[in-house]
Amino acid sequence: MVIKGTLTFSGDKSISHRALMFSALADGESRISNLSTGADVQSTRECLEACGIKIRDEGNEVVVNGGKLSDPIDSLDCGNSGTTTRLLLGLMAGQGINATFIGDDSLSSRPMNRIMDPLYQMGLKSESNDGKLPITIRKSELNGIQYRSPVASAQVKSALLLAGLGASGDTSITEPILSRDHTEKMLSELGANLSTAGLATTVSSMTSPLSPFDLAVPGDPSTAAFFAASAALVPNSVIVLNRVLANPTRTGFFATLDKMGAAMERLNQWDETGELIYNLKICHQPLKGVTIDENDVPGLIDELPIIAVLATQANGKTKVYGAKELRVKECDRIHAVCKNLKKMGADIEELEDGFIINGPTPLKGADIETFHDHRIAMAFTIAGLVTNGDVVLDHPECASISFPEFYDVLENLKQ
Repeated sequence: MVIKGTLTFSGDKSISHRALMFSALADGESRISNLSTGADVQSTRECLEACGIKIRDEGNEVVVNGGKLSDPIDSLDCGNSGTTTRLLLGLMAGQGINATFIGDDSLSSRPMNRIMDPLYQMGLKSESNDGKLPITIRKSELNGIQYRSPVASAQVKSALLLAGLGASGDTSITEPILSRDHTEKMLSELGANLSTAGLATTVSSMTSPLSPFDLAVPGDPSTAAFFAASAALVPNSVIVLNRVLANPTRTGFFATLDKMGAAMERLNQWDETGELIYNLKICHQPLKGVTIDENDVPGLIDELPIIAVLATQANGKTKVYGAKELRVKECDRIHAVCKNLKKMGADIEELEDGFIINGPTPLKGADIETFHDHRIAMAFTIAGLVTNGDVVLDHPECASISFPEFYDVLENLKQ
């Protein structure tokens, strides 16, 4: 078996969430094509619709009529989506909405204090389950703050910037390391009064609605990473990934894959609405171990599970440090990766903030515990391409959180 083909992906999940939210704040009709098909983005859409925003499908486009948000009649169900929850907490707080946020069991176990604490400082009135869902927010007069975030998190940054659009005065957030910057890029393009200086981003209160827009969402690099890994792992494989987002805060996986020795070639690169996009060719070559530290982690946090799989087949030692954030994702991904790879025969040591893998080692088939996490399900499906024996996932359906077409697309690449 080899992996061969040309792929064009559904839209980037991060940009898709934001496109829906920002179009809800725009004055008029916005059109979004290639929106992510994942369940998380659907959760954002349904929450906005519950707050009175009119959204319809028109062919391959999603059409959003922006306008004034209203209090939802029922609780806002965010499903499994941390991005939906955290960004909408900021957006709804800034727009003076009364709402209760709920989610599934996984989401309800995740900490929200990193969002709620600075929102409290801005004046938000709320109640929560000890910093977790359900969370109820009340219409509040918000004031801008200067906030120094202890973590590099695009969700924290975006939530505060969105709240700042409805706050008195300026809201500024400073990060320890630059996290993904889609919110800043998009808000600036749409007319928000926003400025960036180094690691600090400042937004002023919104005096008029955002401008409506037409957007073709570029392909999701986090989804593309799994298919790039499949070509890098399987001998004689080659794939081309079309229209993949090339934002420098999101290309950490591909930079790491390059360091590991995979054969990669940028076929071309261009700019669309402030974001870099490229076509990328990946071929199999022998891989080598690398070291990833806290400065690298923000740019590849979602791809670390598949990097771990690659590391099992790389020559030498791969070390991942400074990734404690993985323990509070959809599941404890450090534990999930280490537990499952040990089952498969990998030489892996679990660290508090990462892992160390000695490779290469042959992998054997195993029953995989996904912990209902889409990244774990997809990473270990890719691992199954090079195992001796079958890989059986306990909940393969969780891949639909980000890419429902994952298994069909992978099957079509096998030759």
